[in-house]
Amino acid sequence: MIDINDPTPIRILHIVGVLRRGGIETWLMHVLRNLNREQIQVDFLVQIATPGDYDAEVESLGCRIWKCPLDWTAPFHYVRQYKEILRQGSYHIVHSHVHFFSGVTLRIAQQMKVPVRIAHSHVDTSPVSSQAGWLRRQYLELMQHWIDHYATVGLAASREAARDLFGPDWAQDKRWQLLYYGVDLTPFQTPPQNAAAVRRSLGIPEDAFVLGHVGRFEHQKNHKFLLEIAAEVFKRDPKTYLLMIGDGPLRPEIEALAAQSLFKDRILFAGLRSDVPRLMGTVMDIFLLPSFYEGLPLVGIEAQAAGLRMVLSDSITPELDAVPMLIDRVSLQQPASVWAETILLGRSHSSLTPIENPIKSPINIGLVELQSSAFNITHSAMQLESVYRNSIQALGQKQ
Repeated sequence: MIDINDPTPIRILHIVGVLRRGGIETWLMHVLRNLNREQIQVDFLVQIATPGDYDAEVESLGCRIWKCPLDWTAPFHYVRQYKEILRQGSYHIVHSHVHFFSGVTLRIAQQMKVPVRIAHSHVDTSPVSSQAGWLRRQYLELMQHWIDHYATVGLAASREAARDLFGPDWAQDKRWQLLYYGVDLTPFQTPPQNAAAVRRSLGIPEDAFVLGHVGRFEHQKNHKFLLEIAAEVFKRDPKTYLLMIGDGPLRPEIEALAAQSLFKDRILFAGLRSDVPRLMGTVMDIFLLPSFYEGLPLVGIEAQAAGLRMVLSDSITPELDAVPMLIDRVSLQQPASVWAETILLGRSHSSLTPIENPIKSPINIGLVELQSSAFNITHSAMQLESVYRNSIQALGQKQ
């Protein structure tokens, strides 16, 4: 039984794959830094044994990281270890971020009598799921059934992400709700300094036109097409550079393709970086995101906060468009040449006044708009705290 007047903190276990510098994990770190940690105690279960990028900071904030590797050849070992973690932690809430596998994590949490069980959908995987084989489809159907049966709350980063995990009628079920990512806008509030020096440190000329991309190197992000787009821009503008930030399993393949390009000297791989806001503000001129699918990309919010013009695939939800004047969308059915023309057309807005010009405006329109939006971390963290408290309070009222 839960006593809602109990002064001890609400204990929450977040389940993630690994605490890497990805969109989900970066948002969770923004939340963690803004939660009232005297009243809400957060721990993490990670499903891989290797260290994560955020491990040190998470532990410095008083959170425990449980290592619970998921080995599909020995699934019962995972189950036993997970149950023991729940037993030791005595958690009020399990908040699962592992998409369809949340069916498993929440079912076990229910067996262990965790009263509040949250499934969080961060991505719309329907383009991939629609091409799945018979066995995969059976798995997805079972997981959706378990999520529907065992989740007491469902959160989603966008409407498409909600539809993917909770079904087409998700809006009719009061358990499911939207929770947009929030970012810490503080790093974007100070005007960028020493842009030329930052560019030089990356080997980029001061007068270069820089295409920027931030994302994990995996199929979803469509890096091969990104290289094709960049090549078309290179042909039209010899001062163009492409800066890619991130890491992932496909990075060696993309680096090999870039090495074969006639423009290889203008394609830069910066790896994982902790200063993405600074690089957006000092190095990038336009942000590109030709993803096959997304939920609601955190980097798209960050790019708007930096005042960057963005060229995105039309598969990305329009819910991202907090500052529509900064955003152009192009179909993935269009060739790279059309993307290049869109990029360079936006660059040619030299007749606009500084405030109207979406490229390097002296007044950061994006930051102004985001301050009062749902994408401000203050709003996002407060909304999540309300979800936690209301869920606990509802249980207390039932009892």
